[in-house]
Amino acid sequence: MKALEGITVVAVEQAVAAPYASSRLADAGARVIKVERPEGDFARSYDKLVRGQSAYFVWLNRGKESVCLDLTVEEDRSILDAMVAEGDVFIQNLKPGSINKLGFGSAELRRRYPRLITCDISGFGDGGALSHLKAYDLIVQAESGLCAITGTAQGPARVGVSVCDISAGMTALNAILLALLQRQHTGQGVGIQVSLFDAVADWMNVPVLQFDYSGYHTARAGVNHPSLAPYGAYRCADGKDIVFSVQNDREWINFCAKFLKQPELARRSGFADNMERLSNRAGLDEIVIKRFAQLSSNEVMNELEAAGIAYGRLNQLGGVSEHPHLRRVQLSTPGGDIGMIAPAAIFDGEGTPAFRPVPALGAHSEAIREEFRISS
Repeated sequence: MKALEGITVVAVEQAVAAPYASSRLADAGARVIKVERPEGDFARSYDKLVRGQSAYFVWLNRGKESVCLDLTVEEDRSILDAMVAEGDVFIQNLKPGSINKLGFGSAELRRRYPRLITCDISGFGDGGALSHLKAYDLIVQAESGLCAITGTAQGPARVGVSVCDISAGMTALNAILLALLQRQHTGQGVGIQVSLFDAVADWMNVPVLQFDYSGYHTARAGVNHPSLAPYGAYRCADGKDIVFSVQNDREWINFCAKFLKQPELARRSGFADNMERLSNRAGLDEIVIKRFAQLSSNEVMNELEAAGIAYGRLNQLGGVSEHPHLRRVQLSTPGGDIGMIAPAAIFDGEGTPAFRPVPALGAHSEAIREEFRISS
């Protein structure tokens, strides 16, 4: 038996953040009913690169039941209401104000169904100057300052995956699980609000704390760490890039003695501690680049390992796809079976996780309409 078997989740959801949270609830055994517009979740059309389907959609919608409802129609609203009445969790991430206009505001739902847990996911939350705005991932990356510290000296950049959406989905998932535990003790549901901005702003604490209390500006450093040195990517004699990290004084001493073959550098003025090395990064890089250029990537990795220094390859997507450490699971989709990267958590005794299929648009509409017409 999975942990959330017997829990019913009703999700009026689209795009990434809410589907991330509900997909993980489905993985844990919950029944997740995904309510889609008649034309479907627009994330179904983001691309057609996975057997004719959207990569985002197949990643985030496994194990769900899909029902198409037109919530401007009274009959369909009554079906949604019947589902919510029997549900444990209600998740929504429509544009600000939309769910309230349709009659499914969270406060009203919990008044009618006190055990219900509601989770509203938005761009900027329910209050504040920007709460009325639509907000997508890149917009929030920009507003939160994440773009400002990402990229190179030549300019800012977007993080390469939808990190604000994903962080909001992870935050919502964590909060819903806590609320389910709390309900076991109190018998009462609770309202949860998660915004993309708040979720990723929490992740921005280190650069903001450094700025607030020391005036330190995190510099865009490409594939280098902004506040530790040496820590970044360097090119080897065979043209391959290796990333390595020096985290503390002990590692710095080992790196100088065993890799650079310059033990005296460890205590030289301008290099003795991390803040000195950050201020003297150009001079440090000159030394490191010269040493890397003398060795092949395999030689670099062997010497770094012998020195007790963490390292890794600067892989392209092809290297990741074929990575020997990558775990995959098989998943059934309307376009055919696919192999997908497995979720990170491994539970003792579970073996390779098995997931329920990705639903076709409206695959469960008829059955769900019949079920909740009867129950209503």
